Amino acid sequence: MPSTPAPLIRADRTLLHVMSFNIRYDRPASEPGEVDYWPDRIAPLQDLLRREVPAVLGVQEALHHQLVVIEAALPPHYRRIGVGREGGSRGEYSAIFYDAARLQLIEWDQFWLSDTPRLIGSCTWGNGVTRIVTWGRFHDPVADREVLLVNTHFDHESDSARVRSAAAVLDLVTFFRPRLPTIVMGDFNSDAGSSPAYRSFLQSGVLGDAWVLADEHLTPAYGTVPRYGHPVEGGRRVDWILTTPDVLVRQAAVNTSTLDGTFASDHLPVQALVDIPRRRTPTVSSTAAIL
Repeated sequence: MPSTPAPLIRADRTLLHVMSFNIRYDRPASEPGEVDYWPDRIAPLQDLLRREVPAVLGVQEALHHQLVVIEAALPPHYRRIGVGREGGSRGEYSAIFYDAARLQLIEWDQFWLSDTPRLIGSCTWGNGVTRIVTWGRFHDPVADREVLLVNTHFDHESDSARVRSAAAVLDLVTFFRPRLPTIVMGDFNSDAGSSPAYRSFLQSGVLGDAWVLADEHLTPAYGTVPRYGHPVEGGRRVDWILTTPDVLVRQAAVNTSTLDGTFASDHLPVQALVDIPRRRTPTVSSTAAIL
């Protein structure tokens, strides 16, 4: 029997393994034999997650029944935060799965990328599709610090909406006093390096691109949207992990694995191994008034 491939990033007791993955929604019109057909993508997705076992997993485009498939592939002590973008279990999630044996949830919330961020299903920035941000504040006992985890999926059509969405994420990150070590995951529908949304993040000085900051790259710089085709080095990288300067990025990778030649999604997951230096910080005040 062939040996099981080794994980790209190996588990580490002190470092934090983070993955962002647009898993591609279960498209009702897809049929057996098509690359988009969800039942055929379940096994490759679960195989990848069981092999990599990230401590933090941010997913995009996931429908509720797809979350169940992800939960079945992760260890039983993992937990999830986030709701559907149409409210409750309706619509796509930008959910965050996390290793509850490593991270202790303090609080979490979700808001809509619009002028009315508390209004479920709202979109007012020129985008025709509802977009959301899910975030959680955690205690990491290994670093003895609080950590902010953020997951999002920006609009695919409106550049203006993406720029305003970047500003909303930056507002969230800078809201906390004192600042928390922060990891932002997402499908930003924006090219790394050239898009206005990407420049907004990097020029802020608040967040940096984990791929650029990494001490070591475990894979070539593949584009993250091969659409079930052969991954292209130097292709469009629209899926990112962003970090604040106090989060040290040790390794980064774009995972191109398949199961018997079948990809789990039209996107590729991006991964990072990060180091949150140990430092005590004062308790952060409640975020009840945020947004």
